[in-house]
Parts: sequence; structure tokens; C-alpha cells
Amino acid sequence: MAFRDVNARRHTGLQQLSSLALAGRTLLGPMKSRKFIVDENTNQSTLISSAVRLIESLDLTSAAGQLLNETIQAQNKEFKTGMSTLLFLVGAWSDAVAECLQQNVPVSAIVSVMSEGLNSCCERAQCLQMSIHDVNKELCSSSIRPNAFRSKSCQIAHESLLNPQIFQCFQKDVSAPEEVISIDSCSHQEDDYNFNKRLVSPLTSFGSVASLVKPVSDKSTSVISGSDVTSNWNKQKLAHSRYFSTLGRSHFLNQQGNLQASLSGPSADPCECCGLGHLAMALSHGNQTSMEMLQSIVAYQQRRAECTGSSQFNIAEITTCCLLGLPESYSCVSPGFVTLLSPEQATVIKYLEDKPLRILLMDGDLTEQYRHLGFNRPRNIRTISEYPSLQESRVGESWLSSTLDILISFEVNLILVKGNACKNLMEGCVASDILVIGSVTRDVLRAFGEVTGAQAVTYLTQLNAACVGSGARVELWKACDGRAVDLAELVPVRITVQGIPLVTAVLTTTVASKLQLIEDQFWTLIYRLHHALSDKKVFLGGGAVELLCLSHIQMLAEQPSQPADKNDVEEFHNPWLAASATEYKSVVLQALASGWKQYLAVIMCNTAKAASVLEARTSVDHHLKKAADCDSPSAYILKEFRRGDLLRGGSDPFAGCEESLNVYDNVTAKTEAWRRALDLVLLVLQTDAEIITDPKRNQLLNSHVSGEFMFL
Repeated sequence: MAFRDVNARRHTGLQQLSSLALAGRTLLGPMKSRKFIVDENTNQSTLISSAVRLIESLDLTSAAGQLLNETIQAQNKEFKTGMSTLLFLVGAWSDAVAECLQQNVPVSAIVSVMSEGLNSCCERAQCLQMSIHDVNKELCSSSIRPNAFRSKSCQIAHESLLNPQIFQCFQKDVSAPEEVISIDSCSHQEDDYNFNKRLVSPLTSFGSVASLVKPVSDKSTSVISGSDVTSNWNKQKLAHSRYFSTLGRSHFLNQQGNLQASLSGPSADPCECCGLGHLAMALSHGNQTSMEMLQSIVAYQQRRAECTGSSQFNIAEITTCCLLGLPESYSCVSPGFVTLLSPEQATVIKYLEDKPLRILLMDGDLTEQYRHLGFNRPRNIRTISEYPSLQESRVGESWLSSTLDILISFEVNLILVKGNACKNLMEGCVASDILVIGSVTRDVLRAFGEVTGAQAVTYLTQLNAACVGSGARVELWKACDGRAVDLAELVPVRITVQGIPLVTAVLTTTVASKLQLIEDQFWTLIYRLHHALSDKKVFLGGGAVELLCLSHIQMLAEQPSQPADKNDVEEFHNPWLAASATEYKSVVLQALASGWKQYLAVIMCNTAKAASVLEARTSVDHHLKKAADCDSPSAYILKEFRRGDLLRGGSDPFAGCEESLNVYDNVTAKTEAWRRALDLVLLVLQTDAEIITDPKRNQLLNSHVSGEFMFL
């Protein structure tokens, strides 16, 4: 990647960080501008909106770029959120540090004062934390009416995206937990048809999905063809773009929401069981589709929790399945495990459907050469064969034959494999009416093991009768209108067991380049809610915390400088370094504050709350002045936040709602993004200071002081 205005003599690492971060400025904020990443080898494009995907797609050949990638990957691995903030602050603080160096501020003073300033900000920001209990109480209170969540542009039907099977699960008598969470009772085709017959009618008003259905000769159930749906869907009048239209979605959700309300009966205040749903909305930052699906999952898990006493929100019980070829309005939440199979494997479903299956769980690869981690092969053993190719063929055939004999002897019908499965073995299993599914996550294996009694094995030689579970059922996955789906290349199927807590978010789109984006956005919101419940507290969002940090840093910078005290001298082990840090404290803190100001200004510009950076900075300065005039800046910010006037404009994510809805952020994820960003900048700063890139490098190499330097 080309770096702009790179000074070849000093601190190239900081300039490289700044240039890399510049590419992600538009990814900041809830109304971020997405980017298309084009693969030069395949010429395929992918739509992205996260810093992780952006950094993964760049050619990072420099050391600073590699460090930036590792930092963002670490944030993503731990939190799945906060990466765009991290990337932006890396660039903003790199520029700020470069300005300090232009003013001849010593590196030691920059490192110490910036670290101290950020620690002070994190402590000061604690006053803007709210407990989950208080947030739920506020969101569900009378001050925010339920209809604010159900206005025309912010329609939130908490269970409108649930697959019809879930409704049937909870229509049973709640006094019997095994019936409430029963999946088997949802698999009867006749019940599904009666329910879905009522569900299809609202759809005809905006595009007659019935006309998109192709009858299947051998069954009464209809099948939706992905190509037919796409071609008919594109004939509708589009609202914004030919690629991203969701025309009719709001009407579809309204109708389904009304249907759900009639099924759930006259029970009560929606806030009784929707506290987490409201919290999910506050954490969604305007991502309405993912928010609606998360609210559906929360409603499902909370109802299970009332019956079984389990956790109200368990991220390990959620998985995703991405379907390409159906409109986004077909996205829904289905109980059990939904996955994609090849058409050859799908032929086994017709034989196994409506039958209780014996299930086997494999904790590894189902191949002949697979060995578990830590396996030590025998030493000093060589195999010599006159016909090696013939010998290998016979060994492979022998393994396939013995493996199939083992599976047939234990009457195994379904195999879930954590890793890869041998292609030849899968073909043999299809011929024997055995379904093999590979690349299954550990959480899915654990969920099936708990309810079926199956025990995961590493090798088939370990298999015994106690390891095989029972009670699983498999069927073709049905869309929200009850039709099975045929996408030609891949066929979605659903595997369930009575009492399994697993749910699958089925994400659909007709745009291939958008598939990864939709999945990333869904998991980001899932983890935001997960971390909020883990922290048991959240930050006020919408720029409130960053504005308080900016106000606090400027207040510290305006304080008169004081001579270095005894503690400062002990910390730096040098009176001159302690005095230097004190002398330049105001300059460094102002540089740190400039990063916060850039952050707020860019967010306002990205969300169209300001026409230019200058206008955004003026608005931020206006709030800073008002906060400084108050006795407590945090009280002013909290007051403006509750009024909905804090850095908020016409492009608010929830601008269409009848009342302003507050936005919240994760505490630990946000503060760790700050710390990681500053730690990376200071690391590169100190590394640059140790590397000599001056034109006089050769002269220094030949001088008598060359032994004092380490040349890299």
C-alpha cells in the first residue's frame, strides 16, 4: 500500500499507522459508509463495514502494519466490537504524537503523559456508567412508551422473525416444560401447513409470494426456488437501490407481529419479558435487521428460561446459517441447527425425515490420516512396498470398508463432525443412508450431546453403544411462509432434538457480496449484548463518553504546571526526565485531546449531523464551553444525553421513532480499544526512536560511538 507524505528520515512507523487508519475513517459511527473490496485474483467483490475486514484485505508489508493487524485481531477475538474505534484512534493519536515531536517534546514525556492522561480519562468516565438493571428499568419505564418501539419506521415485533415452528412450541401448555421447548412437536407437517396457511396471506399484498412457489409432485409441501424468488423480487418498485431494497418488509413485519400478538394472547405488559429486547435495541446503533433477530432470540431464550431455569441469554446457544438467493425479508430465527448440504446429501433427508435418528459426534476430522493434537508417531519405523500406489489404494479401501461397517453395526444415521470429513466416506455414507455433516462448531456438538446423550469421540475405534445418542430428527428447512427452499447448489436442512436450546439465525440475501457483511453485523450486536450482560453495566453512547474525556483532558491541560515532586522523580529515576514531563504536560495533553475531538467530528460528519468538519468542531466546542461553565461537566453531559440533544441530528438511527431512544456502548470493549490504540502508537513511537534512519547512518556506523547503537 502506498503511504502519503512519508518522511523517510524519522518516525516512518507513525506515518504508516496514520495512512492505514485513514482508509477506515468512513467506517466510524452507526451510519458508516461501506466499502467494496475487490479480490485481484478472482475479481470478486465483498462489501465490508468493519475495520477487521478492511485490514485483512490490505497488503500489510510494513512492521507497523503488521502490529496494527495484530492489535485489531486481538480486539476482534476478545470482544467482536470496537475495532473501528481502535483503528481511528490509532491514526488520530499517531498524528498527535507527530505534532508533539515537531515541537521537540521528548519521547519519554509523550509516553508518560499520554498514558497518565488516558488512565485519568478511564477513571473519569466511570461516572457515565449505568448498571444493566437501571438501563432496563429506564427503557421499560413509562417515560419511554411501548409504542415508541413500534412506530412505523421503527417496527420492532420481538418475535416477528421467529420461524413458525417456535410459535407452535410455545402454544402448548406452559405447565409442562418438555412440551414448551419441544421441537419434535413442531416438525409435524400438517400442523406447519395449517399455521403457515394463515401466515402466507399477508404476504400477497406486496408481492404474492404464492406466485413464487413451485409445487412438488411427491408431497403437498411447496418449494421455493431461489432463482425464481430473486427474479420476481427484482420486478418490484425499489425504494433506494436495486441491490439493497427491502420493499414490503415493514408491512410483512407488521402483519406477522399482529399474528404473533394474537397467538400469545392478552398477556400483559410487553416490558415484562422484553427488558433485554429493549437493551438490544439501545446497543444496536441503528442496525435494525440484526436487532429484530436478536430480539427474537432473546424472546425465545427468555421463555425457555422461565420454564427450565436456564440462563436468559446464552451466546453459546446461537449459531448462524447464511443463505444466498433469498430476499432479506426471509431472514428468521429457527430452533435447532440449520446448515447447508449438497444436493446429493439432501437426497438422504427424504429417507431420514420423520424418523428418530441415532447420532454420532466426532471431535476432530473423520479421515484416515487424522491424529489428535500431541500425537507422537513411532520413531525408526519405515514402510517399504514394491507397489506403493497399489498399497495405498488397498489401505484406503480397507479403511473405508471398516468405517462403514462400524457405523452400520451401531445403526448410526447422523454424524456431526467438528473438522473435515473424507469425501469418499461421505459418498459411501450417502449410499448407506447415513448423513455426514462437517465443520460443526464445538458449541453445536455440546448442545446435541447434552440432549441426545451422545459422547464425542476422536476416532471411530473408540465408538461403543454408550457414545451413540438418539432422538435427533432432520428435515428440510422451511422459510417463514412454511415452504421448503431449493437453492440449486446448496440445500438448507434443519436438525432438531426435543429440548435442545440451540437456535439458528438464518441470514438471507440476494447479493453475494453482502453476505459476509450481514453475518458480521449480526455477530457484532450479539456480542455487544453479551458483553453488556457480562460487565453488568454500559456506557452512555452517542459520543457522551468521548465528550466527557475531551472535557476532562482539556481541564487537566489548562491547569498550571507545577514543579516535579518526589514521586515524579522516583518514577522516572531521573530529575531531568521528571521535569521534562511536567514542562510539556500541557502540550501532550492537548495532543491527546485532539484525538477525541477528531473522533467526535468525524462521527458527526459520517452521520450527516454536520455539513463539514469545521461545523462539527464548532458544535463540539459549543458543548465543551457549556460543560466547562457548569459545576459538573458530567452532569451537563448526562442531562443533554437524556434530552436526546447531545451530538444528535437529523440522521439519528432512531429518528423515525416517536420518542428519542438512548444509545449505549460496552464498557470494557470501548476502554480496551482506547488502551490498545494508545499502546500501539506509543510502541511504534519508541521503536522508531531506537531505529536510525538518518542519511548520516553510514557515518555513524564508522564512528567510534557505533557500539552504543543497535542497528536493525
